[in-house]
Amino acid sequence: MASAETMEVREAMVQFMQKLSPQNIQREPNFGWNSSSDPCEDKWKGVTCYVDSPRIKKIILDEENLTGLFDAASLCANRALLVLSLNSNNIFGMLPEQISACTHLTHIYLSGNNFSGDLPGSLSSLSDLKRFDVSRNGFYGVIPDMARISGLLTFRAEINRLSGGIPQFDFSKIQDFNVSCNNLGGEIPDVKGRFNETSFLGNPGLCGKPKFNACTHETNKGRTLQDYLMYSGYAVIGLLIVCLVGFKLIMKCKSQQKNDASTKDSQTGMVSSTSSESKSIGGGNRSEFSITSVESGKDSSLTVLCSPVYEGLKFEDLLRAPAVLIGRGKNGSLYKVTISELGVILAVKRIKGWDVSKDEFTKRMEAIDQVKHPNVSPVVAFYCSRQEKLLVYEFQETGSLFQLLHGHENGEPFNWESRLDIAATVADALAFMHERLQTAGIPHGNLKSSNILLNKESMEPLISEYGLAVINNQDDSHSSQMERSQDDERNDIFKADVYNFGVILLELLTGELVPDNGYDLAAWIDSAIREEWTVEVFDKSLVSEGANAEKMVNLLQVALECISSSAEMRPSMSEVAHLVNSIKGI
Repeated sequence: MASAETMEVREAMVQFMQKLSPQNIQREPNFGWNSSSDPCEDKWKGVTCYVDSPRIKKIILDEENLTGLFDAASLCANRALLVLSLNSNNIFGMLPEQISACTHLTHIYLSGNNFSGDLPGSLSSLSDLKRFDVSRNGFYGVIPDMARISGLLTFRAEINRLSGGIPQFDFSKIQDFNVSCNNLGGEIPDVKGRFNETSFLGNPGLCGKPKFNACTHETNKGRTLQDYLMYSGYAVIGLLIVCLVGFKLIMKCKSQQKNDASTKDSQTGMVSSTSSESKSIGGGNRSEFSITSVESGKDSSLTVLCSPVYEGLKFEDLLRAPAVLIGRGKNGSLYKVTISELGVILAVKRIKGWDVSKDEFTKRMEAIDQVKHPNVSPVVAFYCSRQEKLLVYEFQETGSLFQLLHGHENGEPFNWESRLDIAATVADALAFMHERLQTAGIPHGNLKSSNILLNKESMEPLISEYGLAVINNQDDSHSSQMERSQDDERNDIFKADVYNFGVILLELLTGELVPDNGYDLAAWIDSAIREEWTVEVFDKSLVSEGANAEKMVNLLQVALECISSSAEMRPSMSEVAHLVNSIKGI
Protein backbone atom coordinates (compact mmCIF):
# COMPACT_ATOMS: atom_id res chain seq x y z
CA MET A 1 0.00 0.00 0.00
CA ALA A 2 1.36 3.47 -0.87
CA SER A 3 2.40 5.65 2.06
CA ALA A 4 1.09 8.89 0.60
CA GLU A 5 -1.34 10.27 -1.96
CA THR A 6 0.03 9.96 -5.50
CA MET A 7 1.96 12.90 -6.94
CA GLU A 8 -0.51 13.10 -9.83
CA VAL A 9 -3.47 13.58 -7.48
CA ARG A 10 -1.52 15.93 -5.23
CA GLU A 11 -0.63 18.26 -8.13
CA ALA A 12 -4.21 18.13 -9.40
CA MET A 13 -5.49 19.19 -5.96
CA VAL A 14 -3.05 22.09 -5.90
CA GLN A 15 -4.32 23.12 -9.34
CA PHE A 16 -7.91 22.90 -8.06
CA MET A 17 -7.11 25.22 -5.15
CA GLN A 18 -5.20 27.66 -7.36
CA LYS A 19 -8.27 28.04 -9.58
CA LEU A 20 -10.36 28.82 -6.48
CA SER A 21 -8.00 31.76 -5.90
CA PRO A 22 -8.03 32.12 -2.12
CA GLN A 23 -5.06 34.51 -2.23
CA ASN A 24 -7.07 37.24 -0.56
CA ILE A 25 -7.36 35.31 2.71
CA GLN A 26 -4.74 34.79 5.38
CA ARG A 27 -3.78 31.15 5.28
CA GLU A 28 -3.02 29.31 8.47
CA PRO A 29 0.54 27.96 8.74
CA ASN A 30 -0.79 24.42 8.30
CA PHE A 31 -3.18 25.27 5.46
CA GLY A 32 -1.38 22.87 3.11
CA TRP A 33 -2.63 22.53 -0.49
CA ASN A 34 0.90 22.78 -1.91
CA SER A 35 3.13 20.39 -3.84
CA SER A 36 5.69 20.11 -1.07
CA SER A 37 3.29 18.46 1.40
CA ASP A 38 0.94 15.48 1.44
CA PRO A 39 -2.82 15.98 1.92
CA CYS A 40 -3.16 13.01 4.28
CA GLU A 41 0.10 12.97 6.18
CA ASP A 42 0.25 16.76 6.59
CA LYS A 43 -3.49 17.19 7.10
CA TRP A 44 -4.38 19.82 4.54
CA LYS A 45 -7.07 22.29 5.56
CA GLY A 46 -10.55 20.78 5.06
CA VAL A 47 -9.23 17.41 3.87
CA THR A 48 -10.14 14.07 5.42
CA CYS A 49 -8.53 10.85 4.20
CA TYR A 50 -9.53 7.21 4.43
CA VAL A 51 -8.39 5.49 7.62
CA ASP A 52 -6.90 2.50 5.85
CA SER A 53 -5.66 4.25 2.71
CA PRO A 54 -3.76 7.51 1.94
CA ARG A 55 -6.53 8.72 -0.40
CA ILE A 56 -8.63 11.87 -0.03
CA LYS A 57 -12.13 10.97 1.12
CA LYS A 58 -13.68 14.38 1.94
CA ILE A 59 -13.05 18.02 1.08
CA ILE A 60 -14.97 20.43 3.33
CA LEU A 61 -14.09 24.10 2.83
CA ASP A 62 -17.22 26.00 3.89
CA GLU A 63 -16.95 29.76 4.52
CA GLU A 64 -13.32 30.02 3.42
CA ASN A 65 -13.74 33.10 1.18
CA LEU A 66 -12.92 31.09 -1.95
CA THR A 67 -13.53 33.42 -4.88
CA GLY A 68 -12.41 31.70 -8.06
CA LEU A 69 -13.56 29.10 -10.57
CA PHE A 70 -14.53 25.48 -10.01
CA ASP A 71 -12.04 23.20 -11.80
CA ALA A 72 -13.85 19.85 -11.95
CA ALA A 73 -11.20 18.22 -14.14
CA SER A 74 -8.51 18.73 -11.49
CA LEU A 75 -10.80 17.81 -8.62
CA CYS A 76 -11.87 14.55 -10.19
CA ALA A 77 -8.29 13.37 -10.66
CA ASN A 78 -9.01 11.93 -7.24
CA ARG A 79 -11.55 9.23 -8.17
CA ALA A 80 -11.88 8.17 -4.52
CA LEU A 81 -13.52 11.43 -3.38
CA LEU A 82 -16.86 10.90 -1.62
CA VAL A 83 -17.80 14.26 -0.07
CA LEU A 84 -17.38 17.79 -1.45
CA SER A 85 -18.65 20.78 0.54
CA LEU A 86 -17.91 24.38 -0.53
CA ASN A 87 -20.91 26.12 1.03
CA SER A 88 -21.01 29.89 1.64
CA ASN A 89 -18.06 31.01 -0.46
CA ASN A 90 -17.92 33.32 -3.51
CA ILE A 91 -17.16 30.77 -6.22
CA PHE A 92 -18.42 31.90 -9.63
CA GLY A 93 -18.70 30.57 -13.16
CA MET A 94 -20.19 27.27 -14.25
CA LEU A 95 -20.27 23.81 -12.75
CA PRO A 96 -18.44 21.89 -15.51
CA GLU A 97 -19.64 18.71 -17.18
CA GLN A 98 -16.40 17.05 -15.99
CA ILE A 99 -17.93 16.72 -12.53
CA SER A 100 -19.18 13.34 -13.72
CA ALA A 101 -15.56 12.08 -13.56
CA CYS A 102 -15.85 12.13 -9.75
CA THR A 103 -17.63 8.82 -10.10
CA HIS A 104 -17.86 7.96 -6.39
CA LEU A 105 -19.19 11.28 -5.10
CA THR A 106 -22.01 10.79 -2.59
CA HIS A 107 -22.38 14.34 -1.24
CA ILE A 108 -22.17 17.66 -3.17
CA TYR A 109 -22.79 20.87 -1.21
CA LEU A 110 -22.34 24.14 -3.15
CA SER A 111 -24.97 26.32 -1.46
CA GLY A 112 -24.52 30.07 -1.09
CA ASN A 113 -22.05 30.80 -3.90
CA ASN A 114 -22.20 32.75 -7.18
CA PHE A 115 -22.39 29.86 -9.66
CA SER A 116 -24.23 30.51 -12.93
CA GLY A 117 -25.00 28.69 -16.17
CA ASP A 118 -26.78 25.37 -16.66
CA LEU A 119 -26.60 22.53 -14.21
CA PRO A 120 -24.57 19.95 -16.18
CA GLY A 121 -26.54 17.03 -17.59
CA SER A 122 -23.64 14.77 -16.61
CA LEU A 123 -24.82 14.97 -12.99
CA SER A 124 -27.31 12.23 -13.81
CA SER A 125 -24.43 9.80 -14.28
CA LEU A 126 -23.27 10.12 -10.66
CA SER A 127 -25.00 6.92 -9.63
CA ASP A 128 -23.67 6.98 -6.03
CA LEU A 129 -24.93 10.50 -5.30
CA LYS A 130 -27.11 10.82 -2.17
CA ARG A 131 -27.06 14.51 -1.18
CA PHE A 132 -27.06 17.41 -3.66
CA ASP A 133 -27.45 21.07 -2.61
CA VAL A 134 -26.86 24.01 -5.00
CA SER A 135 -29.32 26.41 -3.37
CA ARG A 136 -28.78 30.20 -3.34
CA ASN A 137 -26.77 30.51 -6.56
CA GLY A 138 -27.49 31.80 -10.06
CA PHE A 139 -28.00 28.56 -11.99
CA TYR A 140 -30.44 28.70 -14.89
CA GLY A 141 -31.73 26.30 -17.53
CA VAL A 142 -33.54 23.03 -16.88
CA ILE A 143 -32.99 20.56 -14.05
CA PRO A 144 -31.02 17.53 -15.29
CA ASP A 145 -32.80 14.18 -15.19
CA MET A 146 -31.29 13.24 -11.85
CA ALA A 147 -34.33 11.07 -11.21
CA ARG A 148 -32.21 8.28 -12.70
CA ILE A 149 -30.08 8.31 -9.50
CA SER A 150 -31.87 5.68 -7.45
CA GLY A 151 -30.26 6.49 -4.10
CA LEU A 152 -30.77 10.28 -4.14
CA LEU A 153 -31.97 11.51 -0.72
CA THR A 154 -31.52 15.28 -0.98
CA PHE A 155 -32.12 17.69 -3.86
CA ARG A 156 -32.03 21.39 -2.97
CA ALA A 157 -31.91 24.08 -5.66
CA GLU A 158 -34.00 26.89 -4.16
CA ILE A 159 -33.25 30.55 -4.98
CA ASN A 160 -31.78 30.11 -8.45
CA ARG A 161 -33.16 30.87 -11.93
CA LEU A 162 -33.98 27.36 -13.08
CA SER A 163 -36.74 26.94 -15.68
CA GLY A 164 -38.64 24.13 -17.38
CA GLY A 165 -40.33 21.34 -15.48
CA ILE A 166 -39.55 19.21 -12.44
CA PRO A 167 -38.25 15.74 -13.35
CA GLN A 168 -40.02 12.64 -12.02
CA PHE A 169 -37.82 12.08 -8.96
CA ASP A 170 -38.44 9.01 -6.84
CA PHE A 171 -40.19 10.94 -4.08
CA SER A 172 -40.78 7.77 -2.09
CA LYS A 173 -37.05 7.87 -1.21
CA ILE A 174 -36.13 11.57 -1.21
CA GLN A 175 -35.95 13.01 2.32
CA ASP A 176 -35.16 16.68 1.59
CA PHE A 177 -36.43 18.50 -1.52
CA ASN A 178 -36.73 22.21 -2.34
CA VAL A 179 -36.93 24.05 -5.68
CA SER A 180 -38.67 27.23 -4.42
CA CYS A 181 -37.80 30.70 -5.74
CA ASN A 182 -37.01 29.69 -9.35
CA ASN A 183 -38.80 30.04 -12.72
CA LEU A 184 -40.13 26.49 -12.97
CA GLY A 185 -43.39 25.65 -14.73
CA GLY A 186 -45.76 22.81 -15.47
CA GLU A 187 -47.35 20.23 -13.22
CA ILE A 188 -45.78 19.25 -9.91
CA PRO A 189 -45.01 15.51 -9.87
CA ASP A 190 -46.60 13.19 -7.33
CA VAL A 191 -44.55 13.80 -4.16
CA LYS A 192 -46.13 10.84 -2.33
CA GLY A 193 -47.39 13.20 0.38
CA ARG A 194 -43.84 13.82 1.62
CA PHE A 195 -43.49 17.53 0.79
CA ASN A 196 -45.79 20.53 1.08
CA GLU A 197 -46.02 23.76 -0.90
CA THR A 198 -42.99 25.32 0.81
CA SER A 199 -40.79 23.14 -1.41
CA PHE A 200 -42.27 24.75 -4.54
CA LEU A 201 -43.18 28.37 -3.66
CA GLY A 202 -42.00 31.23 -5.86
CA ASN A 203 -42.49 29.39 -9.17
CA PRO A 204 -45.43 31.17 -10.86
CA GLY A 205 -45.66 28.60 -13.64
CA LEU A 206 -46.21 25.57 -11.40
CA CYS A 207 -49.61 24.01 -10.87
CA GLY A 208 -51.18 21.00 -9.21
CA LYS A 209 -50.69 19.48 -5.78
CA PRO A 210 -49.63 20.34 -3.15
CA LYS A 211 -51.96 23.37 -2.69
CA PHE A 212 -51.33 25.02 -6.06
CA ASN A 213 -53.89 25.95 -8.68
CA ALA A 214 -55.29 22.90 -10.46
CA CYS A 215 -53.75 22.14 -13.84
CA THR A 216 -56.37 22.66 -16.57
CA HIS A 217 -54.31 21.34 -19.48
CA GLU A 218 -54.19 17.72 -20.61
CA THR A 219 -51.17 15.64 -21.43
CA ASN A 220 -50.24 15.68 -25.10
CA LYS A 221 -48.93 12.19 -25.78
CA GLY A 222 -47.41 13.31 -29.07
CA ARG A 223 -44.84 15.47 -27.28
CA THR A 224 -42.07 14.69 -24.86
CA LEU A 225 -42.65 15.43 -21.22
CA GLN A 226 -40.04 18.20 -21.33
CA ASP A 227 -41.81 19.94 -24.24
CA TYR A 228 -45.15 19.58 -22.52
CA LEU A 229 -43.92 21.19 -19.30
CA MET A 230 -42.08 23.95 -21.14
CA TYR A 231 -45.07 25.03 -23.23
CA SER A 232 -47.48 24.79 -20.33
CA GLY A 233 -45.16 27.04 -18.33
CA TYR A 234 -45.15 29.60 -21.15
CA ALA A 235 -48.95 29.49 -21.27
CA VAL A 236 -49.32 30.09 -17.54
CA ILE A 237 -46.82 32.96 -17.58
CA GLY A 238 -48.59 34.52 -20.57
CA LEU A 239 -51.94 34.24 -18.80
CA LEU A 240 -50.51 35.91 -15.72
CA ILE A 241 -49.21 38.82 -17.78
CA VAL A 242 -52.60 39.32 -19.44
CA CYS A 243 -54.36 39.20 -16.06
CA LEU A 244 -51.95 41.67 -14.47
CA VAL A 245 -52.28 44.13 -17.36
CA GLY A 246 -56.06 43.86 -17.20
CA PHE A 247 -56.08 44.34 -13.47
CA LYS A 248 -53.89 47.45 -13.66
CA LEU A 249 -56.25 49.00 -16.22
CA ILE A 250 -59.25 48.31 -13.99
CA MET A 251 -57.51 49.67 -10.91
CA LYS A 252 -56.47 52.79 -12.79
CA CYS A 253 -60.07 53.51 -13.77
CA LYS A 254 -61.33 52.88 -10.26
CA SER A 255 -58.68 55.06 -8.67
CA GLN A 256 -59.57 57.99 -10.96
CA GLN A 257 -63.27 57.70 -10.08
CA LYS A 258 -62.96 57.02 -6.34
CA ASN A 259 -59.78 58.70 -5.22
CA ASP A 260 -61.48 60.84 -2.61
CA ALA A 261 -63.64 57.99 -1.36
CA SER A 262 -60.74 55.58 -0.98
CA THR A 263 -58.77 58.09 1.08
CA LYS A 264 -61.70 58.52 3.43
CA ASP A 265 -62.23 54.78 3.71
CA SER A 266 -58.57 54.22 4.56
CA GLN A 267 -58.72 56.74 7.42
CA THR A 268 -61.79 55.14 8.98
CA GLY A 269 -60.41 51.64 8.40
CA MET A 270 -57.41 52.30 10.62
CA VAL A 271 -59.54 52.23 13.74
CA SER A 272 -61.40 49.02 12.99
CA SER A 273 -58.45 47.03 11.63
CA THR A 274 -56.60 46.88 14.93
CA SER A 275 -59.46 45.11 16.69
CA SER A 276 -59.48 42.04 14.43
CA GLU A 277 -57.19 39.05 14.54
CA SER A 278 -57.78 38.13 10.89
CA LYS A 279 -58.79 40.26 7.92
CA SER A 280 -58.76 40.16 4.15
CA ILE A 281 -57.24 43.06 2.28
CA GLY A 282 -59.70 42.65 -0.55
CA GLY A 283 -63.45 43.12 -0.34
CA GLY A 284 -63.37 46.30 1.74
CA ASN A 285 -61.61 44.84 4.78
CA ARG A 286 -57.98 45.82 4.92
CA SER A 287 -55.32 44.47 7.24
CA GLU A 288 -53.31 46.91 9.34
CA PHE A 289 -50.35 47.17 7.01
CA SER A 290 -52.52 48.37 4.12
CA ILE A 291 -53.84 51.50 5.78
CA THR A 292 -51.14 54.09 6.22
CA SER A 293 -49.44 52.93 3.04
CA VAL A 294 -52.48 53.87 0.99
CA GLU A 295 -52.32 57.32 2.55
CA SER A 296 -48.72 57.69 1.41
CA GLY A 297 -49.85 57.59 -2.22
CA LYS A 298 -46.87 58.24 -4.47
CA ASP A 299 -44.54 56.55 -1.97
CA SER A 300 -46.07 53.10 -2.41
CA SER A 301 -43.33 51.18 -4.21
CA LEU A 302 -42.00 47.78 -3.17
CA THR A 303 -38.28 47.01 -3.39
CA VAL A 304 -37.83 43.36 -4.39
CA LEU A 305 -34.60 41.62 -3.29
CA CYS A 306 -34.95 37.84 -3.35
CA SER A 307 -34.77 36.62 -6.94
CA PRO A 308 -36.22 37.15 -10.42
CA VAL A 309 -39.29 35.19 -9.31
CA TYR A 310 -40.47 38.13 -7.25
CA GLU A 311 -39.63 40.91 -9.71
CA GLY A 312 -43.32 41.11 -10.62
CA LEU A 313 -44.41 41.54 -7.00
CA LYS A 314 -46.06 44.93 -6.45
CA PHE A 315 -47.23 46.76 -3.37
CA GLU A 316 -50.75 46.62 -4.82
CA ASP A 317 -50.52 42.81 -4.73
CA LEU A 318 -50.10 42.99 -0.96
CA LEU A 319 -52.97 45.45 -0.60
CA ARG A 320 -55.56 43.34 -2.37
CA ALA A 321 -54.44 39.90 -1.17
CA PRO A 322 -56.09 37.99 1.71
CA ALA A 323 -54.05 38.63 4.86
CA VAL A 324 -54.29 36.82 8.19
CA LEU A 325 -52.75 38.15 11.39
CA ILE A 326 -50.65 35.31 12.82
CA GLY A 327 -48.68 37.00 15.58
CA ARG A 328 -47.61 40.13 17.40
CA GLY A 329 -44.24 40.86 18.97
CA LYS A 330 -42.21 43.72 20.33
CA ASN A 331 -41.02 44.59 16.81
CA GLY A 332 -44.48 44.57 15.21
CA SER A 333 -47.14 42.30 13.70
CA LEU A 334 -46.77 39.36 11.32
CA TYR A 335 -49.27 38.49 8.57
CA LYS A 336 -49.75 35.52 6.29
CA VAL A 337 -50.49 36.89 2.80
CA THR A 338 -51.55 34.75 -0.16
CA ILE A 339 -50.67 36.16 -3.61
CA SER A 340 -52.75 33.89 -5.84
CA GLU A 341 -51.58 35.58 -9.08
CA LEU A 342 -47.98 34.54 -8.38
CA GLY A 343 -48.87 31.29 -6.64
CA VAL A 344 -46.97 32.23 -3.47
CA ILE A 345 -47.66 32.60 0.22
CA LEU A 346 -45.70 35.34 1.97
CA ALA A 347 -45.06 36.44 5.53
CA VAL A 348 -45.31 40.22 5.88
CA LYS A 349 -43.81 41.86 8.96
CA ARG A 350 -45.19 45.27 9.83
CA ILE A 351 -42.55 47.02 11.93
CA LYS A 352 -43.35 49.51 14.64
CA GLY A 353 -41.09 51.87 16.56
CA TRP A 354 -38.51 52.54 13.84
CA ASP A 355 -38.11 56.28 13.53
CA VAL A 356 -35.55 56.22 10.72
CA SER A 357 -35.33 57.74 7.28
CA LYS A 358 -36.15 55.82 4.14
CA ASP A 359 -32.51 56.02 3.01
CA GLU A 360 -31.24 54.56 6.28
CA PHE A 361 -33.85 51.80 6.26
CA THR A 362 -33.07 50.95 2.62
CA LYS A 363 -29.33 50.88 3.29
CA ARG A 364 -29.89 48.51 6.22
CA MET A 365 -32.04 46.10 4.20
CA GLU A 366 -29.63 46.07 1.27
CA ALA A 367 -26.70 45.37 3.60
CA ILE A 368 -28.53 42.37 5.06
CA ASP A 369 -29.44 41.17 1.56
CA GLN A 370 -25.77 41.08 0.58
CA VAL A 371 -25.07 38.48 3.29
CA LYS A 372 -26.76 35.15 2.58
CA HIS A 373 -26.60 32.01 4.67
CA PRO A 374 -28.67 28.87 4.01
CA ASN A 375 -29.89 28.86 7.63
CA VAL A 376 -31.01 32.51 7.68
CA SER A 377 -34.35 33.43 6.12
CA PRO A 378 -33.73 36.09 3.43
CA VAL A 379 -35.86 39.21 2.94
CA VAL A 380 -37.84 38.85 -0.30
CA ALA A 381 -38.87 42.50 -0.49
CA PHE A 382 -39.32 45.59 1.65
CA TYR A 383 -41.41 48.74 1.70
CA CYS A 384 -40.73 52.00 3.49
CA SER A 385 -42.73 55.18 3.80
CA ARG A 386 -42.85 57.84 6.51
CA GLN A 387 -45.61 55.97 8.35
CA GLU A 388 -45.13 52.34 7.29
CA LYS A 389 -42.28 49.84 7.13
CA LEU A 390 -42.86 46.32 5.85
CA LEU A 391 -40.60 43.32 5.35
CA VAL A 392 -41.66 40.43 3.12
CA TYR A 393 -40.42 36.85 3.58
CA GLU A 394 -41.32 33.48 2.12
CA PHE A 395 -43.95 31.99 4.40
CA GLN A 396 -42.72 28.89 6.21
CA GLU A 397 -45.38 26.23 6.82
CA THR A 398 -43.34 24.88 9.70
CA GLY A 399 -43.24 25.13 13.45
CA SER A 400 -40.67 27.02 15.46
CA LEU A 401 -38.17 25.79 18.01
CA PHE A 402 -40.34 27.41 20.68
CA GLN A 403 -43.37 25.38 19.61
CA LEU A 404 -41.35 22.19 19.53
CA LEU A 405 -40.01 22.75 23.04
CA HIS A 406 -43.06 24.26 24.71
CA GLY A 407 -46.03 23.47 22.48
CA HIS A 408 -46.84 20.15 24.18
CA GLU A 409 -47.60 18.58 20.82
CA ASN A 410 -47.83 14.83 20.48
CA GLY A 411 -45.12 14.02 18.00
CA GLU A 412 -41.73 12.41 17.76
CA PRO A 413 -39.48 12.95 20.79
CA PHE A 414 -37.06 15.86 20.56
CA ASN A 415 -33.87 13.93 21.27
CA TRP A 416 -30.46 15.13 22.36
CA GLU A 417 -28.69 14.74 19.02
CA SER A 418 -31.37 16.84 17.28
CA ARG A 419 -31.07 19.58 19.90
CA LEU A 420 -27.29 19.62 19.65
CA ASP A 421 -27.46 19.75 15.84
CA ILE A 422 -29.81 22.74 16.02
CA ALA A 423 -27.57 24.52 18.54
CA ALA A 424 -24.50 24.03 16.33
CA THR A 425 -26.26 25.08 13.11
CA VAL A 426 -27.77 28.23 14.64
CA ALA A 427 -24.41 29.14 16.21
CA ASP A 428 -22.63 28.74 12.86
CA ALA A 429 -25.22 30.82 11.00
CA LEU A 430 -25.25 33.58 13.60
CA ALA A 431 -21.44 33.71 13.70
CA PHE A 432 -21.40 34.02 9.90
CA MET A 433 -23.90 36.91 9.97
CA HIS A 434 -22.02 38.69 12.76
CA GLU A 435 -18.74 38.46 10.89
CA ARG A 436 -20.17 39.80 7.64
CA LEU A 437 -22.31 42.55 9.25
CA GLN A 438 -19.94 43.66 12.01
CA THR A 439 -18.82 46.76 10.12
CA ALA A 440 -22.40 47.71 9.30
CA GLY A 441 -23.33 47.27 12.97
CA ILE A 442 -26.32 45.00 12.29
CA PRO A 443 -26.91 42.16 14.79
CA HIS A 444 -30.03 39.99 14.83
CA GLY A 445 -31.46 42.06 17.65
CA ASN A 446 -34.38 39.83 18.63
CA LEU A 447 -33.04 36.27 18.71
CA LYS A 448 -35.38 33.84 20.47
CA SER A 449 -36.66 30.31 20.01
CA SER A 450 -39.86 31.51 18.31
CA ASN A 451 -37.68 33.16 15.62
CA ILE A 452 -35.98 29.87 14.78
CA LEU A 453 -38.13 27.96 12.29
CA LEU A 454 -37.67 24.24 11.68
CA ASN A 455 -37.95 22.14 8.56
CA LYS A 456 -40.22 19.28 9.62
CA GLU A 457 -38.59 16.80 7.26
CA SER A 458 -34.95 17.38 8.25
CA MET A 459 -35.19 19.46 11.46
CA GLU A 460 -32.93 22.03 9.75
CA PRO A 461 -33.23 25.40 11.57
CA LEU A 462 -33.88 28.69 9.77
CA ILE A 463 -33.23 31.93 11.65
CA SER A 464 -35.96 34.44 10.83
CA GLU A 465 -36.27 38.23 11.21
CA TYR A 466 -32.53 38.96 11.21
CA GLY A 467 -31.68 42.62 11.70
CA LEU A 468 -35.01 43.78 13.17
CA ALA A 469 -33.47 45.34 16.26
CA VAL A 470 -35.18 48.65 16.97
CA ILE A 471 -32.83 51.48 16.08
CA ASN A 472 -32.78 53.49 19.28
CA ASN A 473 -32.88 57.25 19.32
CA GLN A 474 -29.73 58.76 20.74
CA ASP A 475 -31.23 59.82 24.07
CA ASP A 476 -28.32 58.81 26.32
CA SER A 477 -26.77 61.57 28.34
CA HIS A 478 -23.76 63.36 26.90
CA SER A 479 -21.55 62.15 29.71
CA SER A 480 -22.44 58.48 29.20
CA GLN A 481 -21.69 58.78 25.52
CA MET A 482 -18.28 60.24 26.32
CA GLU A 483 -17.50 57.32 28.62
CA ARG A 484 -18.04 54.67 25.97
CA SER A 485 -16.40 54.38 22.58
CA GLN A 486 -18.41 53.60 19.46
CA ASP A 487 -16.54 50.31 19.13
CA ASP A 488 -17.63 49.27 22.63
CA GLU A 489 -21.25 50.17 21.93
CA ARG A 490 -21.21 48.26 18.63
CA ASN A 491 -19.64 45.25 20.31
CA ASP A 492 -22.34 45.28 23.00
CA ILE A 493 -25.21 45.06 20.50
CA PHE A 494 -23.67 41.91 19.05
CA LYS A 495 -23.04 40.53 22.55
CA ALA A 496 -26.79 40.91 23.16
CA ASP A 497 -27.28 38.25 20.46
CA VAL A 498 -24.77 36.06 22.31
CA TYR A 499 -26.81 36.47 25.50
CA ASN A 500 -30.03 35.51 23.70
CA PHE A 501 -28.33 32.49 22.15
CA GLY A 502 -27.33 31.42 25.66
CA VAL A 503 -30.99 31.61 26.69
CA ILE A 504 -31.88 29.36 23.72
CA LEU A 505 -29.24 26.86 24.86
CA LEU A 506 -30.87 26.85 28.31
CA GLU A 507 -34.23 26.14 26.70
CA LEU A 508 -32.75 23.26 24.71
CA LEU A 509 -31.10 21.78 27.80
CA THR A 510 -33.86 22.26 30.36
CA GLY A 511 -36.99 22.21 28.25
CA GLU A 512 -38.14 25.13 30.40
CA LEU A 513 -39.63 28.44 29.31
CA VAL A 514 -36.89 30.93 30.14
CA PRO A 515 -37.82 34.43 31.45
CA ASP A 516 -36.97 37.35 29.19
CA ASN A 517 -34.00 38.36 31.33
CA GLY A 518 -32.92 34.77 31.91
CA TYR A 519 -31.60 35.75 35.34
CA ASP A 520 -33.78 33.60 37.59
CA LEU A 521 -33.21 30.38 35.68
CA ALA A 522 -29.52 31.12 35.22
CA ALA A 523 -29.11 31.69 38.97
CA TRP A 524 -30.92 28.45 39.70
CA ILE A 525 -28.72 26.51 37.27
CA ASP A 526 -25.57 28.10 38.71
CA SER A 527 -26.68 27.04 42.17
CA ALA A 528 -27.41 23.53 40.95
CA ILE A 529 -23.91 23.19 39.53
CA ARG A 530 -22.30 24.37 42.77
CA GLU A 531 -24.36 21.85 44.73
CA GLU A 532 -23.32 19.09 42.28
CA TRP A 533 -26.85 18.04 41.33
CA THR A 534 -26.60 19.19 37.73
CA VAL A 535 -28.63 16.24 36.45
CA GLU A 536 -31.72 17.81 38.01
CA VAL A 537 -31.33 20.79 35.68
CA PHE A 538 -31.74 18.92 32.41
CA ASP A 539 -34.96 18.08 30.58
CA LYS A 540 -36.24 14.79 31.99
CA SER A 541 -36.79 13.42 28.49
CA LEU A 542 -33.07 13.84 27.77
CA VAL A 543 -32.12 12.05 30.97
CA SER A 544 -34.59 9.26 30.18
CA GLU A 545 -33.14 8.68 26.72
CA GLY A 546 -29.65 8.35 28.20
CA ALA A 547 -28.22 11.45 26.52
CA ASN A 548 -24.49 12.07 26.89
CA ALA A 549 -24.24 13.74 30.32
CA GLU A 550 -20.73 15.10 29.72
CA LYS A 551 -21.79 16.88 26.53
CA MET A 552 -24.89 18.30 28.23
CA VAL A 553 -22.81 19.69 31.10
CA ASN A 554 -20.31 21.17 28.64
CA LEU A 555 -23.09 22.84 26.66
CA LEU A 556 -24.55 24.16 29.91
CA GLN A 557 -21.19 25.78 30.67
CA VAL A 558 -21.25 27.47 27.26
CA ALA A 559 -24.77 28.76 27.96
CA LEU A 560 -23.65 30.25 31.30
CA GLU A 561 -20.75 32.02 29.60
CA CYS A 562 -23.15 33.48 27.03
CA ILE A 563 -25.53 34.90 29.66
CA SER A 564 -22.83 36.55 31.75
CA SER A 565 -24.14 39.80 33.22
CA SER A 566 -21.07 41.53 31.79
CA ALA A 567 -21.16 41.91 28.02
CA GLU A 568 -17.36 42.10 27.96
CA MET A 569 -17.12 38.66 29.60
CA ARG A 570 -19.32 36.98 27.00
CA PRO A 571 -17.55 35.17 24.14
CA SER A 572 -18.05 36.23 20.53
CA MET A 573 -20.44 34.17 18.38
CA SER A 574 -17.46 32.78 16.48
CA GLU A 575 -16.04 31.50 19.76
CA VAL A 576 -19.44 30.14 20.78
CA ALA A 577 -19.83 28.33 17.45
CA HIS A 578 -16.38 26.77 17.89
CA LEU A 579 -17.26 25.60 21.42
CA VAL A 580 -20.61 24.12 20.41
CA ASN A 581 -19.15 22.31 17.41
CA SER A 582 -16.34 20.96 19.60
CA ILE A 583 -18.96 19.53 21.94
CA LYS A 584 -20.82 18.05 19.00
CA GLY A 585 -17.61 16.39 17.89
CA ILE A 586 -16.95 18.23 14.61
